[in-house]
Amino acid sequence: MSFQEKRAWVYAVVTLVVPAAYFVTVLGQEPPVAYVAPMLIAIGAGIAANILGVIGSAISAPEHVGLNDERDKSIDQYGKRAGYGVLAIGAVAALALTLARFEHFWIANALYLGFVLDGLTTSVVKIVAYRRGF
Repeated sequence: MSFQEKRAWVYAVVTLVVPAAYFVTVLGQEPPVAYVAPMLIAIGAGIAANILGVIGSAISAPEHVGLNDERDKSIDQYGKRAGYGVLAIGAVAALALTLARFEHFWIANALYLGFVLDGLTTSVVKIVAYRRGF
């Protein structure tokens, strides 16, 4: 397994676990929902977990770090293009909520969900491309 594929796996797991914990925490509250601190904690935890996961992957196989061939670059771009479409849909949804004058809670969570789905889509597309061929 290439280092880039390991990174995609790390990002996929982090993108599933951290936002799930955030949404369970926030959606379990009674209104008014205190979402700002949990969202900031989730974002920070996601970044930290991703960094630690990549460092762990690098330590486990240091000989693969920095080795990117043409296939890795193509798969990376392919995954990013898929994710950008999902992110654009999330941004449009947040804009629609803003124009419809929804509360900040819904707008912020739509944006966060857009970023989460972007990361998940990017990772899954990359993993599938590595596993099934590109």
